Amino acid sequence: MTSIDIARVRRFARAVTAEVGALDGSFLGRGRPLGVARVLNAIGAGRTEIGEIRAYLGLDSGLMSRLLRSLEVEGLVVTAPHPTDARRRIASLTAAGQREFEAYEALSNARAALLLERTPHTDELLRAMDRVALALGQHAIAVAEADPRGAAAGACLGAYYAELGRRFASGFDVALSCDPEAADMVRPRGIFLLAVADGPPVGCVGLKGNGGPVAEVKRLWIDPAARGLGLAKRLMHDVENAARDLGIRTLRLDTSSALPEALSLYRRSGWVEIDRFNDDPYPDHFFEKVL
Repeated sequence: MTSIDIARVRRFARAVTAEVGALDGSFLGRGRPLGVARVLNAIGAGRTEIGEIRAYLGLDSGLMSRLLRSLEVEGLVVTAPHPTDARRRIASLTAAGQREFEAYEALSNARAALLLERTPHTDELLRAMDRVALALGQHAIAVAEADPRGAAAGACLGAYYAELGRRFASGFDVALSCDPEAADMVRPRGIFLLAVADGPPVGCVGLKGNGGPVAEVKRLWIDPAARGLGLAKRLMHDVENAARDLGIRTLRLDTSSALPEALSLYRRSGWVEIDRFNDDPYPDHFFEKVL
């Protein structure tokens, strides 16, 4: 690490601070500093439990109380005891708070669009932003069950198929592969997991079952910006646990020598190579794991 490297990091920090208006007394011209606006945004986005909001924003309890009190005084937020746990409190937006949340959303979206319009390298900028955001926020990446027919799952699978098309010498046609039916990746037959980073999905994996004790792991994919963070290993661990919950005792999967990082992951994770078990034209390696 050189002094130039340090200077580049600090230049980046200054640029981001200026771009997001972190030092503005009136963030986006709405009369409140950034910290207050972030709390309002978190509540408007669906985070209502005060402890969850505080953890999401990385605030101590004293600062969180002051920011919430500021919003309550303005009539934008109300707080109340949690309906099932009196030790916890929840926050919700008033009608005025909802209007302010929507105004911030519109201004923030316009500001982001303007930034993208004025850069000559939009795709490179977005890729760099993704990598930085995921590196800084990797602790907040959540894994949850999702509908394999939903928009978020479709976005991941589309990116996965596109990457296979680039990496396979023959290209990739999903119609020629043993593509699992969505119903086979929904409980009680199987499951579909998404890794989500503060909104957008950054990874997925499916478990294709038939109601019996054997199932297949399918469609493991990680966004390039999130690779190297241990997310593939985490998804595989979670899908194995889901299989156990479903009473599945043996897992199988197939992959290709064009995906050496996948081969390495499976071999390191206790999977054993077996004979071919399907007629899919794309894979050339087949694995099994007894749970």
